[in-house]
Amino acid sequence: MKTFRLFLMSMGNLKSNKMRSLLTMLGIIIGVGAVIAMISIADGAKQSVSGRIKAMGTNLLVVRPGQHRFRHVRGGTVETLVLEDCEAIRRQIVGVELVSPELASSQQLKYFNQNTNTVVLGVHPEYLSVNNFAVKDGRFITDEDNHNYRKVVVIGATVARDLFMGRVPIGEEIKIKGMLFQIIGTLEAKGNQGWMDPDDQVLIPLSVAQKRVQGVKYLRAINIRVENEDEMGNVQAEIEQLLRRRHRIQAGQDADFNIRNQKEILDTLGEITGTLTLLLASIAGVSLVVGGIGIMNIMLVSVTERTREIGVRKALGAKNMDIMFQFLVESVMLCLFGGALGVAFGVTASEVIAHFAKWQAIIAPSAVMISFAFAVFVGLFFGLYPARRAATLNPIDALRYE
Repeated sequence: MKTFRLFLMSMGNLKSNKMRSLLTMLGIIIGVGAVIAMISIADGAKQSVSGRIKAMGTNLLVVRPGQHRFRHVRGGTVETLVLEDCEAIRRQIVGVELVSPELASSQQLKYFNQNTNTVVLGVHPEYLSVNNFAVKDGRFITDEDNHNYRKVVVIGATVARDLFMGRVPIGEEIKIKGMLFQIIGTLEAKGNQGWMDPDDQVLIPLSVAQKRVQGVKYLRAINIRVENEDEMGNVQAEIEQLLRRRHRIQAGQDADFNIRNQKEILDTLGEITGTLTLLLASIAGVSLVVGGIGIMNIMLVSVTERTREIGVRKALGAKNMDIMFQFLVESVMLCLFGGALGVAFGVTASEVIAHFAKWQAIIAPSAVMISFAFAVFVGLFFGLYPARRAATLNPIDALRYE
């Protein structure tokens, strides 16, 4: 009963100074809300980016040409990746499921008075499966299209929207570098991936891209899908050894290509976003500490204002522990109410920011619990000194205080 009475007394004191209590809680509200919002937004961004990388396949290796080197300066892409490298990888490396060569260039597309600049990608039929694309309308490029140098094209969702306003364009013809290409298919939309838009591209037979569009024999990339994700490291090492032999690169020399592992990118992304999340949460946590200092300041003012009250209570038999407990309860209650309002503020802010950023906010229960618990700890820690000061007041001096 004594504890309950002390609790009611503390609540009454807080209610008697509503505006001051609200302003005191403001630091806790902002601190808790900022921690929850920062962690939720960072987790949402991480899931959004990692989801898009996973959509391309975590068992994907991408071989790209390296750069020319003059003394200690690098510049310009080498032109040593060729179709024969693809065939060698397909035949000689165990564990490789699919190999897809590609050659890209930026070109202007024309359809009557409509035009757009986009990426023109020369590919083989395997491109569809290796990169997890799906045909929406029509068909995809075949081996016959490549063998017969057919001027056919499959267009991405963004290009279809820009040139054809959403209607199905199968059978229509567009101009690429002055040549007419017949549209044979459209791709399902994948969505913008921040650093690139996989829907803003058109695909043509690789043979046509090499001989008629760009007039080259080399490749821009070789995409490789590995059968077993656990064997990614071994397959990557074998491909590197094979290409070094084929390109006659001696031991100790820099390779004229580089191999990118999607799984490694995903792991690195997890480490980076984890560090950033911790950094953002730490910065937001500073405002909780500032809010705690504000609470300590207000509680010290409250002790000074209620000195005579403390003297009267001690004269009537209140113990030091009762006085200390009362002020501690007031401090913790400020943080509890501030923490509850901060949770509501953080959740709302996360949803609003995620809406404008075009990704989902992930409200982690652990983030809510940790920030709320830290707010209570702040109340106890910063309320301890004012409570102890109130408890140790001399009752005679307190009664004389004006």
